[in-house]
Amino acid sequence: MNITPLVWGITIAVTIAFFVFEYFAHVRKPHAPTIGESARWSVFYIALALLFGVGIGIVSGWTYGGEYFAGYLTEKALSIDNLFVFLIVMTGFAVPKIYQQKVLMIGIVIALIMRGAFIAVGAALIENFSWIFYIFGALLLFLAYRQAFSHGESDPANGKFMTFVRRVLPVSDEYNGDRLFVKKDGRRFVTPMLLVIVAIGFVDLIFAVDSIPAIYGLTNEAYIVFTANAFALMGLRQLYFLIGGLLERLIYLAQGLAVILAFIGVKLVFHALHVNELPFINGGEPVLWIPEIPIWLSLLFIAATVTVATIASLAKTRSDRLRRPVEVTQDIEDARDPRP
Repeated sequence: MNITPLVWGITIAVTIAFFVFEYFAHVRKPHAPTIGESARWSVFYIALALLFGVGIGIVSGWTYGGEYFAGYLTEKALSIDNLFVFLIVMTGFAVPKIYQQKVLMIGIVIALIMRGAFIAVGAALIENFSWIFYIFGALLLFLAYRQAFSHGESDPANGKFMTFVRRVLPVSDEYNGDRLFVKKDGRRFVTPMLLVIVAIGFVDLIFAVDSIPAIYGLTNEAYIVFTANAFALMGLRQLYFLIGGLLERLIYLAQGLAVILAFIGVKLVFHALHVNELPFINGGEPVLWIPEIPIWLSLLFIAATVTVATIASLAKTRSDRLRRPVEVTQDIEDARDPRP
């Protein structure tokens, strides 16, 4: 894939322009977006991402188009997982709803900057060290295990990192609009709003460690990695308000993402064996009998896993909701029963 510096420059400039537009059109004036507003913009950004993928397929070939769509779908699923943690942070810090847009906007920009740095580092490592695929694969398998068995067990708003930040910085007790600093009795304090942004940035750093090795398991093209990440993050703010209630019902999304990360981890290890140069593995020669997983199979597997996890989650929560009135009725009858 031949991407010139001019195309890179235009892509980055357009991405920045979209976020600037988002700020001045939606975020600058504090308000809680309506369902209609969130739905329209979510559909717009998803449609734009799909059209971009079609453009890549037409211009550069459908191998690259397939890599983009697999990467975009993976990054979108991981970004939705981000929203779970954002929801925990917002709840933990009791962020007023009218200011949540600003926090999300800043958090998404921080995420894109951090992922951009990881993309650049990852591209340089892949270019110079083929053995890095072993490390990426092992990392994803570890992250898959953690995702499956440790999801939701920690609260970023009250974790060790935020406890340290509170010790270092003088924090005011209440929000002052969307201000980050406030003066009281001649002293300068940081507001809880700044702590929220710090927490979101810390969460973004952790998720970048999951995200970038995962998409590099689907494509070696830095341009596809960057654009898939950018489009996955665009519209994430609107999606937060659109599916805020639905997030709590996607109880199996963590397990679905764990399956996807494990699949990509295995794919990376297989690819590492195909380009092997490590002298203690097969005498430094490629292991060609190991199959390479084609991109079409990756795309189908990722799409099927997300679909199954979503349907299973909604079915389980619906079943629990229908069962709850029966259980409550039974408890009332048991309480009324005079028999010992």
